[in-house]
Amino acid sequence: MFLRLTAVLFAVLTPVWADNASDCAGLPTAGDLRTNLANAPNFQGNAGGIFGGNNMWAAVVNRDGKLCAIVTSTSDPKQVWPGSQAIAKAKAYTANAFSVDALALSTARLYTFTQPGHSLWSLGQSNLFNPQFLAPISGGTDQTGQIAGGLIFFGGGVPLYKNGKVIGGLGISGDTSCTDHEIAKRLRTLLSLNPPGGQAVDDIVFTVPDGPSPFAHPLCLNTYRNGVFMGTETNAPIY
Repeated sequence: MFLRLTAVLFAVLTPVWADNASDCAGLPTAGDLRTNLANAPNFQGNAGGIFGGNNMWAAVVNRDGKLCAIVTSTSDPKQVWPGSQAIAKAKAYTANAFSVDALALSTARLYTFTQPGHSLWSLGQSNLFNPQFLAPISGGTDQTGQIAGGLIFFGGGVPLYKNGKVIGGLGISGDTSCTDHEIAKRLRTLLSLNPPGGQAVDDIVFTVPDGPSPFAHPLCLNTYRNGVFMGTETNAPIY
């Protein structure tokens, strides 16, 4: 009886496992992410920020927005900001959700559009993150194959492309939003999943030195772009 039941369960469940695997075909595995995430901070110069891009969550979703992989750059996940797990997943979801074959849109490029007084203000309320799909910080069972949702409109999310087609999104979180974008951009390049226009086609844009732009993103603390120091966030006035 036990053997027959086992055989039935195997027959029923095997197609489901195969479907889940095919959902993420062509996308980076957790191992791919972890290996290249370790190399990204020293690839193409200083990444800036608080930790130099060394304390990161990385998440990948497929074209349907389903989570395919989630890792941290540290062996101990508790040494990366716990809140960044949800942010990384939401950035991956956002970059995929608003990119098409003809236009790659990083989350950094959505910043200005979604501020008060701009044309996409309140967009973030349209698809809220579902905290049910958070994994324990210490590791263990993850919610791969699920759609966590969530929309984030600052640096750290980039769409992923293969053969000129968008196939999903990558989200990075664990440092300043500018450094998150820098690591996401580098990691996408290391994974050979850049858009047709190349690594910089959806790069982060700053008013100084790039000039006013609807795609502009504010400077962060200790901001670097492509290894070049861009400046730092303006000190706050006295409150």
